[in-house]
Amino acid sequence: MITKAELLKHSIAKFTQCGSKHVTLDDLASSLGISKKTIYSFFKNKEDLVTSSLESLINEYKEDINRVVNSNGKDPILSVILIYQRGFEYLKYFKPSFLFDLEKYYPKANKLYTDFIKELSNSIVLDLLKKGKELGDIRKDINVELVVKIYFFRIDNLVFKKDNLFESYSEQELFKHLVIYNLKGIIASHYSNSYFE
Repeated sequence: MITKAELLKHSIAKFTQCGSKHVTLDDLASSLGISKKTIYSFFKNKEDLVTSSLESLINEYKEDINRVVNSNGKDPILSVILIYQRGFEYLKYFKPSFLFDLEKYYPKANKLYTDFIKELSNSIVLDLLKKGKELGDIRKDINVELVVKIYFFRIDNLVFKKDNLFESYSEQELFKHLVIYNLKGIIASHYSNSYFE
């Protein structure tokens, strides 16, 4: 018998790779060797499954974020880098259709995702950059709120604009251009870490 956690893990893998609209409950049941009735024993409908699957993935990423911040609390800039590095590891497995499908067909899941992205940039990353500025690791003339709005809010939209940039560029190259180089432009001259060398 499959567990709810196993079903969620399998579902999010299928949804992110194929687009949530394109994966039917029959497809999921067949690929897991279970009946569709088993899926309904855990979830009311497909939107409930999509939302719960996404929530599971977001909670996993939040745990990663907490570990990063707790391990690197004295270096908030390094924390930002490691948070986005981990985020890129998640995003590289997404097909653009997954995010487009959320927006078009699954309003509860889309709200969950949008709320998380806002929390990540406007709370977590902004707070870390403010702390970096207080420590003197970010130049005094930098408006960190503006930096977050321009460079760190909805990186997923930049990566998946018209084409999936992960198909044209390596994860490392995208990460350097979207995260490292933007942070390099705001740090104080005395600050350094291994990503800036």
